[in-house]
Amino acid sequence: MNSLWIRLSPLRRHYLPLGVDDDGYHDIPSPLRKRRRLVVALAALVAVSLLFNVLSLVKLSRSSSLQARPLDDFQNLDTSPLIRVQSSSSNGYNANINAIVTTLFSDSYAPAVATLGHSLRKVNTTARLIALYFPEKVSPSALCLAAASGFQPVAVSRIAPPHNGKGIHDHFLDQFTKLSLWSLENEGINALVYVDADTLVLRNFDELFELPYVFAAAPDVWEDRRGMTLEFNAGVLFLRTSMKTYQRMLDVLPTTRFPLFYAEQAFLNQYFSGRTLTLPPVYNANIVTKKKYPELWRSMWEGKEVRTIHYTVVKPFLGPKMSGIGVGEVDGRVKEVKESESGRYSEEVEMWGKMWVETREMYPKIREECIRGTTVKYSGVLLT
Repeated sequence: MNSLWIRLSPLRRHYLPLGVDDDGYHDIPSPLRKRRRLVVALAALVAVSLLFNVLSLVKLSRSSSLQARPLDDFQNLDTSPLIRVQSSSSNGYNANINAIVTTLFSDSYAPAVATLGHSLRKVNTTARLIALYFPEKVSPSALCLAAASGFQPVAVSRIAPPHNGKGIHDHFLDQFTKLSLWSLENEGINALVYVDADTLVLRNFDELFELPYVFAAAPDVWEDRRGMTLEFNAGVLFLRTSMKTYQRMLDVLPTTRFPLFYAEQAFLNQYFSGRTLTLPPVYNANIVTKKKYPELWRSMWEGKEVRTIHYTVVKPFLGPKMSGIGVGEVDGRVKEVKESESGRYSEEVEMWGKMWVETREMYPKIREECIRGTTVKYSGVLLT
């Protein structure tokens, strides 16, 4: 009876009891069953995905707890002075054979070198100030400006990057010339502290010249998950000069394996691996530390221990995309850079800007003549 009604009913075209077809035997899913199966399948997929994510989070949590670093929860426990014994000439210190060295490989860094020189003079360093430069790439006026605050220009030949520069960031292609630092033994230099031009010196660090080691540097700091690493940053280096070391470096440079992207810094990390004296970060206060380890950064400044601040990710003296700018544009650029990174480094950028203003005001005649490109005689060095 029911079967007959099903076959004759006008609703037959639109309704069929689940599990029954025209002959009452085969199971043909309706649209409702298809939707129900789809919902069940999606629910199962979501459940599996949630389970996988929960397990992953548990694993990550356990892994993170095992890999936690002291700096991830920095506490300012040791407040004693960093240096307990003052430098003394009786310990063998000789200013005539020590130098603080920077580089000038393009005109765009001339204001930075001049500002760095002024900061060094303010802290009363007794070491010689030397700026290595490329005669073929640095104009006379830029060299004049860079030397205005006390750096002695020393011409060097460019050391070409290995593998014709393949794989090396364009901004670092000239940086292998930094190996020339070791050749300054020929200039009568026994020990030197190298500082990048994008630094400011805030406190005298002449105590480094009494180190008995041949090489020292501060740990590097990265913006990404690596944070502070065992690798050192090559923006501030202490070293003892040696023509033998210099020649050895040139000999092994073409065949040494190192991450090419990071250029001479990676090479030096490989060359001195296991033999580097680690300096406290106050000797190379990379401003990225402020982002990665704010409590450590605050402690460094509260203790007034910072020797050198390093402008790695913001450069107040350069235009966008690392382009050079005119001397008259530097003040405006400082204001722009203060607002970059959501103002994270505004205090540090302002610090550089004030030092730049002091530099301009302290050496106005030199600055004006350098900008005009005229011949200037300064500190016994003829600049044309």
